[in-house]
Order: sequence, then structure tokens, then C-alpha cells
Amino acid sequence: MPEFQNDGLRLQYFDEGDRGAPAIVLVHGFASNMRVNWIDPGWVDTLARAGYRVLAFDHRGHGDSDKPHDTAAYTPEAMVGDLRALVDGLGIERAALFGYSMGARVSAFAGLHHPERFPVLVFGGLGIGLVEGVGDWDPIADALLAPSLGDVSHERGRMFRAFADRTGSDRLALAACIATSRRELTGSEVGSLRQPTLIGVGTRDDIAGSAEALAALMPNADVFAIANRDHMLAVGDRTFKAAAVDFLGHHRQAFAA
Repeated sequence: MPEFQNDGLRLQYFDEGDRGAPAIVLVHGFASNMRVNWIDPGWVDTLARAGYRVLAFDHRGHGDSDKPHDTAAYTPEAMVGDLRALVDGLGIERAALFGYSMGARVSAFAGLHHPERFPVLVFGGLGIGLVEGVGDWDPIADALLAPSLGDVSHERGRMFRAFADRTGSDRLALAACIATSRRELTGSEVGSLRQPTLIGVGTRDDIAGSAEALAALMPNADVFAIANRDHMLAVGDRTFKAAAVDFLGHHRQAFAA
């Protein structure tokens, strides 16, 4: 796959679909990568068939991108900088952002600081946790640094450690990412996100927090409840795909080239 550079790091990306079509940038979640989050669950095919130019990249510390072990490399501003470098390098003036979990957090920061570049937002797997936090992540960091999965007893820690092992992740990089990437936005900052926003959270998701509570802080947000899905399974849900395609179609002109 092609790569771009930012902040001294090499980052892998893909660019699919009609180059003249409205662009959507897919921003994956923690410990995942663009293949696990977007290609394998069928999002890329779904969005390309709907007539969009579809881009995604592996975050620093993830997938086939460079993996610094310095916690300072993973601030929200640094990760938004990677997103900006991708669209700037490709000459894309406007794009919709679709982020899942940590990717939704990065997308929220990007939408806050660059509303003219990212005029339409989709958040998956993140509700009021964007403001209130999503619980204690220290046990997850400990799980990532443990010698083996068998040494981890914390339930959520085991879930993320198993996922990291399955995706062949650099666990030291992920532990560094946890330390600085999860900074919350304030309620006032979320309230200034005036872009049309779709918030999709699984009804069995015990990490994201309430989608309805987040939407209540925002002037132009819709909620989609992803029925009977937890945090790990909601991303590939077919009803979520249909809702996202419908939402993006309704606001297509806002991010058309």
C-alpha cells in the first residue's frame, strides 16, 4: 500500500473509488488497523459502491505504520496532524470523517479544529465517553505490557490484549498510545461541533457511553442504536452501514469537491 509521511513517521494508507467523488476518510480504533476496522468488515466496498472516494490510514503505532514508543507521539493534536497531512498531500479540500472508538475521538478533535475541512462527521463506538471518559485504561495498559494473555485477569484488559495479539500489534506502542490519546473534549467544545453528525453505538457497548447523552450536547447530531452489538462487533453491523450510507447521502453536498 502507498504511504505518506508526517512528523518524521511513515504512515500507510489506501485511496479507493472515484477520485472525483466526495471523499470520506475512515479513522480506525485503538489496537486496530485499516484492514481490521474497514476493509474486512466491508465498509470500503459499501462506501465505494455508494459513490464515494474512500480513504483510510493506519494510525501511528498501528498496522503497518511506524510505531514510536514515546507517549508524546500520541496526543490528539499529533494524530489529527496525521489526518491533515493525508488530505493535504492528496489535495483534498473537504472530506467527511468517519471514526470508530479512538478514531471517533480523533475525528472529533479534527472536526473541532478544522470544521471547514471536515464538514460532516460520523462517530461509531463513542458516545458521552468523548466527554466523560471511557473508564480506567490503566489495567489495559498493564494487560498490554504483561508477559502473556494468561497473566491478565482484568476482563477489559484481557479483551484488548487478545485483540492486540490477534492483530499482531506492537504492544509497547499501544501502551504509549493509551497514555496520551484518550484526552476528552469538554461539553462546551462538543457543543461547538456544528457539523451534521451521526453517532452510532451498540446497545451492548459498555465502553462508549450513551450516544443520546452526547447528541444532546451537540446542535446537529443524530443517533443510531446498533441493536444487540457490543463494542467489538458494532463496527461491522449491516444496519449501521445502511444508516451511515443514508446519513452521508443526505449530507453529500456538504463535502462534495
